[in-house]
Amino acid sequence: MNKKLFITGTGTDVGKTYIAGLIVKKLYESGKNAAYYKAAMSGNIRDENGKLIPGDALTVKNISNIPQSLESMCPYVYESAVSPHLASRMEGNPVQMDVVKRTFRDICKRYDYITVEGSGGILCPICFDEAKIQLEDVVKELDLTSIIVADAGLGTINDVVLTAEYMNSKNLPVKGIIFNHWHGENIMEEDNKFMCEYMTGLKVLACVGNDARDIDIDTDILTSLYE
Repeated sequence: MNKKLFITGTGTDVGKTYIAGLIVKKLYESGKNAAYYKAAMSGNIRDENGKLIPGDALTVKNISNIPQSLESMCPYVYESAVSPHLASRMEGNPVQMDVVKRTFRDICKRYDYITVEGSGGILCPICFDEAKIQLEDVVKELDLTSIIVADAGLGTINDVVLTAEYMNSKNLPVKGIIFNHWHGENIMEEDNKFMCEYMTGLKVLACVGNDARDIDIDTDILTSLYE
């Protein structure tokens, strides 16, 4: 039976994709049948033939070396570097929940551990015109538990606590926090870790430095996060 975990962030560019790649790598190198999925990706570039390349999926694939095809990782790929709801308004092909659920089920049939990455922060709108779909709707429809990725630096206490409080208010289970851009032996970052744990009741599962090649989480602990 497959297990899954959702990676959300306190905002855009906190390193969700990088952390997702390290997590998938850890699972794959430990012998797990691991896969990656993201419902919608914006801000992608085209190859020499004009085809859009799902950049986040490619990053995860390059970090983890999983054999999963890029095409199976994301059903909605947009060029515009804006929220998916606006990108689809500009480019067409709006997100449909039935497509998301179907493509996710296909992944679940073939893989045991599926790491799902969100777009932006938890409040990111995925579709607005044809249907009203928020990222949290995807989390609920796919029955996912989450971890929160946050920048280790200044301002993260506010970002982490607000994200955790919002998710709690919407009955979105959160398993813990991962700090990215961790420098070590930094009094502010250490205090951020303590305060975020104290104010949310969530454990900081790992602190990941810039250019880290692995994530420092025991494999058994990591797999226990997946449900």
